[in-house]
Amino acid sequence: ICNELYICLKKMFKGHCFPKSIIIQAVYYKFRFGLSYRDIEELMAIRGVKVDHATIQRWVFKFTPLLEKEFNKRKKAVGKRWRMDETYIKVKGQWRYLYRAVDKQGHTIDFLLTKRRQRVSAQSFLIKAISNNGKPELINIDKSGANKHAIRVYNKRSFSKIKIRQCKYLNNIVEQDHRFIKKRISNGLGFKEFESAKRTLAGIEIVHMIKKEQLISNRKSVFKSFLSLAA
Repeated sequence: ICNELYICLKKMFKGHCFPKSIIIQAVYYKFRFGLSYRDIEELMAIRGVKVDHATIQRWVFKFTPLLEKEFNKRKKAVGKRWRMDETYIKVKGQWRYLYRAVDKQGHTIDFLLTKRRQRVSAQSFLIKAISNNGKPELINIDKSGANKHAIRVYNKRSFSKIKIRQCKYLNNIVEQDHRFIKKRISNGLGFKEFESAKRTLAGIEIVHMIKKEQLISNRKSVFKSFLSLAA
């Protein structure tokens, strides 16, 4: 971990009533098993730790951005041929759009929750994905005109030559991958706020990528690898 991020993590955990290992364990339960915060409160109580569900929710909100930042620093390189698609997530009774992409091998490239399904949203996702993973050679999409236009605009503005391929069956990899993410949130009570949904989904994606062995780590278990992000 770089010194700057290490100091930031140390300051973030300082002053809490619980040790870092307990905090990260509770956060991990939320991302790994799709439990409600009250379920996690009960589970922690069984393990001898009395902590309110609202406190666990605050931990998830507070620490997820730092865990995501550290994961991106230690993430393995992805392939140059991407499959890009979006799926629906309900937030406060309204449908929002989770843009996601995987490579040819099914490794997660990136993700972004947006309020609308439009060219600007697709372009924001594309910029984020390329910023974190480098430029692809080719992006496969479905018949979405917004996604196609977003790639064309990016190519024009950055003088890039990313190829566009529109073949629906080749996007089966990313569509199947959506199911894992949606399964993790189906047992909860739903998202009440957009920012909370954004951070929770980021944590779920992190654990999913660790399970797919996308983290540069010699840890033997998913939990130990996740814990190492806050070491």
